[in-house]
Amino acid sequence: MDKKRSKFESETFKQLIGGSTASSACSMQGDKFERKTFKLLIGGILQAMLAVCRGIKMIVNYKMILQYDGTRYNGWQKQGNTKNTIQGKIEEILFKYFGQEIELHGSGRTDAGVHAVGQVANFKVEYQKASIDKIYGAENNIGADKEAGRLKDNAVEKIKDELNSFLPEDIRILTLEQVDNRFHARLNAVEKEYRYYISLDRKRDVFGRKYMAQLEYPEKLDMERMRSASEKFIGEHDFQGFSDNKSKKSTIRRIDSIEFRLCSENIDNADNYTEKAHNGNVSAVQDGCLEIIFRGNGFLYHTVRLIVGMLLAVGMGEASANVVDEIFESRDRKRIPYMAPAEGLFLYRVEY
Repeated sequence: MDKKRSKFESETFKQLIGGSTASSACSMQGDKFERKTFKLLIGGILQAMLAVCRGIKMIVNYKMILQYDGTRYNGWQKQGNTKNTIQGKIEEILFKYFGQEIELHGSGRTDAGVHAVGQVANFKVEYQKASIDKIYGAENNIGADKEAGRLKDNAVEKIKDELNSFLPEDIRILTLEQVDNRFHARLNAVEKEYRYYISLDRKRDVFGRKYMAQLEYPEKLDMERMRSASEKFIGEHDFQGFSDNKSKKSTIRRIDSIEFRLCSENIDNADNYTEKAHNGNVSAVQDGCLEIIFRGNGFLYHTVRLIVGMLLAVGMGEASANVVDEIFESRDRKRIPYMAPAEGLFLYRVEY
């Protein structure tokens, strides 16, 4: 038995080193792969040959832009103690649709109750090239450009529409496209934009309560004091004191701008979420809503909500703007009077 095994190993090695064809590799499938020769060569040569036998694989990296109402979800990120997350819901649909385990990578995680207008995510699917036309319907010229290693645009559009038909009504894929396999929604992001909405009306809005923070005495807000304090956050800083970050990774981030404006100043802009959130009926917020727009290269856990809480405390006269400098120096998050509620926050746009 040992002599036969030795002869098999020797012949196999000679065939592979000598430039054997894919058919040689195919003939060796089965129990013989468990032998020593296969284990020695499994690092690459034989596996590549087997791919020819089984059909060449094509990895497709999909980039999606999506929006969601975060009211009933426990945030973006998948968690072990609950399935009620945005990532979890979408991955569940992707598994059912593609028939394989798929990991969805978001540009950033949003907290429980936080919304998104322009969240970006990517995921990869492994196909057999020969099966793509069959899956997506070659009779309608839907399928793959196999030479280019891409799905046709109409195939991708079909996938988007079908995924949306399975998703709950408060999650919607706006766009879906095939991108370079090296693209990563979080690692390649260069700027993110968050927007925070605050009701300036003492009459609590039954419909707007899910999408705006509502203050008890909004008339006390001093906008100029808030603007002045916001300037202290511009630039590159260590935001550990303005976060609930528990990671050992760097807490250095850069905020490029913080802009204040009344929602009514931008009400005719079709890109304004306040309009979208109310399906075109913006009268509830048009006359009494403050929009704070944050742009930067990244934000730590709870950073935007903590900054808004600090700005509100300054605007209400409950804290001095100098406290911002002291928190940067001490890195003591406990000195922030309160954190703004989740419902007013939207991930608005991600740039690459």
